[in-house]
Amino acid sequence: MAARAYWQGQIRLALVSIPVEVYSATKSGAAIQFHQIHEPSGKRINYEKVVQGIGPVDRDEIVKGYEVSKGNYVLLDEDEIEAAKVESRRTLDLVQFVDASEVDVFYFDKPYYVVPADDLAEEAYVVLREALKEAKKVALGQLSVRGREYLVSLKPCGKGIVLETLRYEDEVRKAQSYFKDIPTAKPSKDMLDLAKTLIDQKTAPFDAGEFHDRYVEALEDLIAKKRKAKGKKILEDVEEPEAARGSNVIDLMAALKKSVGGKEEKPAAKKAPAKKAHAKKHAPAKARKRA
Repeated sequence: MAARAYWQGQIRLALVSIPVEVYSATKSGAAIQFHQIHEPSGKRINYEKVVQGIGPVDRDEIVKGYEVSKGNYVLLDEDEIEAAKVESRRTLDLVQFVDASEVDVFYFDKPYYVVPADDLAEEAYVVLREALKEAKKVALGQLSVRGREYLVSLKPCGKGIVLETLRYEDEVRKAQSYFKDIPTAKPSKDMLDLAKTLIDQKTAPFDAGEFHDRYVEALEDLIAKKRKAKGKKILEDVEEPEAARGSNVIDLMAALKKSVGGKEEKPAAKKAPAKKAHAKKHAPAKARKRA
C-alpha cells in the first residue's frame, strides 16, 4: 500500500511557490507490543471508564478538563477546543535561514521526506535544495497540521529535502540546571591524546544497518520458541558482564592505554631490603656477651 502523505501544500519563498508532499521518514512497527490477557480464558483485558466513588460512566458524560489546582479543573467541550484550533493552511512560508549548527540537537523532533508534488514543481524544488546546500543553511517556518502549528526546518538530504519538526523553546529543559555541578577543569594533554587516539581508532562511516535492537530480536526469538513449545514456560539465562573487582577508584590513564592497545604500565617492584649481617660477626661486644 502506498504511503499516505502527512501534509500536502506549497513551500513558499518570497514569490516562489513549490507544490510538495510530505511523508513520514520513520516507522514504529519495529517494536514488540504486548497486550494484557486474562490467563484462564485467553481473552484480552478491556478497560472501563470509572469515576472514584461512582463507578463506570458513559462516554457521552466525559469532557476534557485542565487542572488549575489540586482537584480543580476548567472543563472544555469538543466544540470549544475545535474553535481554538489554528486554521490548517496549505502554505509553508520560509521566514528565516540559519546555520545548521545554530539549532541544538534537542530541538529536533521527527523527520519527514519532502518531495515535489508533480513534474512542474521539480525545477523550483531542485533550485531550493541546491541553494540550501551551497549556503550551508537550514530554512525555518511554521506548518499548520490538524489544528496545531509546528515549528519546522528544511535541509537538503542527498537528492531530496528533509523536513524536521522542532520543539518550541518552552518544551526544552535548560541544560544548565543539569550540568552546573560538573567541573570545568581540563584533563592532562597525555590523557586527552590517548582519548583522541581511541576515537580515531573507532571512527567509521555511519551505517545504521550495523546496529540492531538486541532486546527486540531476543523477544522475537523467544516468541518463536514459545509457539513451538505450545505454551510451555521458557526461561533463558542472560549473560551479564562481570562486575569490576577490587577498588572503585579507576586508573584512567591505565584504562585509556589498555583501550588503545598499549601495555598497561605495572608499578615498579619494591626492592628487597638488604640482608643484615650475621649478628655474631658485627654485633657489639655487649650483645655478643649476652648471647
